[in-house]
Amino acid sequence: MSDSRVKLSCVSVALHWIVGISIIMLVAVGVYMTDYKVYALYPIHKSVGMIVFIFIFARVVWRVKQGWPEPASTYKSWEHALSKLVHWTLIIATVVMPVSGMLMSGLGGHGLSVFGLELLAATPNPDEVGKMIPINGPIAGVAHETHEISGKLMFVAFLLHVSGALKHHFMDKDGTLKRMLGQRID
Repeated sequence: MSDSRVKLSCVSVALHWIVGISIIMLVAVGVYMTDYKVYALYPIHKSVGMIVFIFIFARVVWRVKQGWPEPASTYKSWEHALSKLVHWTLIIATVVMPVSGMLMSGLGGHGLSVFGLELLAATPNPDEVGKMIPINGPIAGVAHETHEISGKLMFVAFLLHVSGALKHHFMDKDGTLKRMLGQRID
């Protein structure tokens, strides 16, 4: 059940797609709910984000245990360097996004809960309805900025990642995308 040049393990493939698709959806919902002030989506966004963090953590542990997959073919040094940069950016951003989101919410006084299961109580302001008393406003603010910046960074890395996958599939015809879909390559 380990990765090789010709086939990735079912664990690697599953974690890649679960985390990738979940993050894409969370970023899209995050942009939508903030741009259009759809406050009803915030608890869902936070709950799903914390659940996905379990898979993100598992993916990071798995990647550390397995190491990076061997390239499916031989590439130019700049392609290999860009690939490493994009993969590291995606791995780091997938960790930073939920951690900064949890810090932003928890330390901002909004609490943390997963579909109603309270993990950290909110601290509502008794003098102002709908306002919270931050546990640590400055750190919550830094977490907020970090959450936004990492989302934008992840979007750029995602576009490069998908472009690279399509290049491998259609131009190089090297099997990289097939391998990421769980298929064996020659």
